Amino acid sequence: MALSCSVLAQPTEKTTVVGSKRFTESYVLGELIKLKLRDAGIQAEHRQGLGNTAIVVQALKTGQIDVYPEYTGTILREILKRSETEASLSQLNGWLKPQGLKVGIPLGFNNTYALAMRSEQASALGIKKISDIANLTAKQQSALRIALSPEFKTRTDGWPALVQTYDLKNKSGKVLEHGLAYDALVRGDADIVDAYSTDAAIARQRLVLLEDDRQAFPRYDAVLLMRSNFNEKPLDSLTGSLNEVSMAKLNGLAESGLSFEKVARGFLNASVDEQVNPSQFSRFFKLLFGPDFFTALRAHVLLVAISSTMALLVGIPLGILAYRRPFSASWILGCVSVLQTIPSLALLTILIAVLDQIGAVPAILALFIYGLLPIVNATYISLMKVPSSLKEAALALGCKEWQLLFFIELPFAKPIIMAGLASATVIGVGTCTLAALVGAGGFGDRIVAGLAVNDHALMLAGAIPAAILALLAQVILTPKRKLSDV
Repeated sequence: MALSCSVLAQPTEKTTVVGSKRFTESYVLGELIKLKLRDAGIQAEHRQGLGNTAIVVQALKTGQIDVYPEYTGTILREILKRSETEASLSQLNGWLKPQGLKVGIPLGFNNTYALAMRSEQASALGIKKISDIANLTAKQQSALRIALSPEFKTRTDGWPALVQTYDLKNKSGKVLEHGLAYDALVRGDADIVDAYSTDAAIARQRLVLLEDDRQAFPRYDAVLLMRSNFNEKPLDSLTGSLNEVSMAKLNGLAESGLSFEKVARGFLNASVDEQVNPSQFSRFFKLLFGPDFFTALRAHVLLVAISSTMALLVGIPLGILAYRRPFSASWILGCVSVLQTIPSLALLTILIAVLDQIGAVPAILALFIYGLLPIVNATYISLMKVPSSLKEAALALGCKEWQLLFFIELPFAKPIIMAGLASATVIGVGTCTLAALVGAGGFGDRIVAGLAVNDHALMLAGAIPAAILALLAQVILTPKRKLSDV
């Protein structure tokens, strides 16, 4: 009876969308939520690795996802912009209500931010607490190489909070994806990295966490952040179901080669299979043609095909305008060149804010913008190369301007324009891998997930098909030279 009530309370015809950020624990918890909903008879899907907090919260507010795993400290500092280090769920819900959000289902563990070091180096320098860093000599402090994840470096409860609380003079150096930071630390490429206290790599790599003795970090109790109208009843049994040790174990299994879904299903069934395939080579081929291959291929091809077609339809007229109106050429070529220089992640973030949504639409628009420059340039340059004698002959025979353009100039320019389209498509295939960060799908899902768990086989299973697609696009779209052209 309870099951049927929960299903009725949350209609099965509507697919519930679960979100997650791009680090191991968020992937695992996202799968856990998805499977729990499905077990309750609710249609659910998981949009994995949706970038940073701002992107996921934007998706939540606009209804593109319904729920995702979050932490109380992040909610306080990043989402609500409050200074408290702790708050009850009722307080959080009172502050979140005006945003159409609510929090619930405390999962039972605190995954706080921390700084990690190699144990031998920390021992040699006498560092046990974060405040010990400030007590080092100026020379010792400047010698420490600090590598931070992109979000930790900028968010208010991350590096800025440590600098302010501990009066640190150290400069943050490299920016590394969280999944790659531990290997860099072990190799000696970095001396300090930011960490999550439930990361499996801490015990596996025999690292030490520095004590936050001045409590710069708030508590990061794992909870579910959701839309106000979301029915969380089917997820009630997850309350208090995890602790720091069990979460670290699940993270370790995910980073050892088990899929996120298998890790989550094993936890729900209390029967996680810890036997994973140690061969990265054999895993690569298994992952390459995994069950998501054709879904990823379809999404990748559609995103690139639609955006390249749009770039062609807009780029050719802009190139023609620049050719026919010389005074506008510098403006047109300058503008599309400037658009090309905008960093892809920045462009995606801008488009998400403007469009108020994530998914395929901002991804297609970003790819369209990046595809304009090669097509506009190719059209303009190729039209400029049309021999003046050919144009004069056509006009002498009574051709009008539009006839000259469509029957003489554009056919002459076609090979160069097609080369521009080939370049735009290749750029699109490569840039499309970043579309995974906004939930647009494609082979980027594999790359982003692989980065999260530092899984080289999974990253290659996404990167190699994308590279092959780029090569095929180049071969198919590049004009073939005939012997008569030589």
